Amino acid sequence: MADVVAVHDETPNARTLRLRVPKLMGHLAGQHVDVRLTAPDGYQAVRSYSVASALPSDELEITVEELPDGEVSPYLVRGVSVGDQLEIRGPVGGWFVWHPDDSSPTQLIAGGSGVVPLMSMIRAHAASESLAPFRLLYSVRNPDSVFYRDELARLAMPGASAPLDITYVYTRVAPAGWPTPPGRLDADLLARSVLPAPENPAFFICGATGFVETVSDWLVQSGHDPDRIKTERYGGIGGAS
Repeated sequence: MADVVAVHDETPNARTLRLRVPKLMGHLAGQHVDVRLTAPDGYQAVRSYSVASALPSDELEITVEELPDGEVSPYLVRGVSVGDQLEIRGPVGGWFVWHPDDSSPTQLIAGGSGVVPLMSMIRAHAASESLAPFRLLYSVRNPDSVFYRDELARLAMPGASAPLDITYVYTRVAPAGWPTPPGRLDADLLARSVLPAPENPAFFICGATGFVETVSDWLVQSGHDPDRIKTERYGGIGGAS
């Protein structure tokens, strides 16, 4: 069992939960946990949530976006309070992970809530004080949909110990004064925004299935090594957005 020790609203529909897990010895950046809820009648529902935190400790953070008609996410976003307990398994996963000793250029690409496991990588990179190029391309509907807004702004400030470059793509509403109108991510914008193929960057892409598959195809078509592309898919089917 994990104890809920803090909660924080990221957006009107998403919340970060900090969990204290007895005997937890840390986790890898990009892993996830399984959360199981049990109803009074014995019915159980299990969902996987990416870990957003990075530093080794007996605590971890998950960020949950409420899904319409969801069985688990509405409770985690609206019903959980500090002091509650959650049944979890993990952290688990060994494929979609970034290791602090990896000095190669790294490109992260997030669609919506797909930024959660990438935030774990960003935090691990910041803690490592690595000077390797680290870039995030973050596609969101509007400014109010951005997770970790203030922390990302701080980590991307000039002079940070571990440089981070961020490109936002607003698909529906852009901030006032934004230099480009809102619109969906396309192949040309992708090519202009990511680390170039000659640098042989490692890619981590997370989002809805259609988004991940479309972006991966565009990268390969533009000359990137498919063996350097790792993906994590969420349940949605939306394309690049």
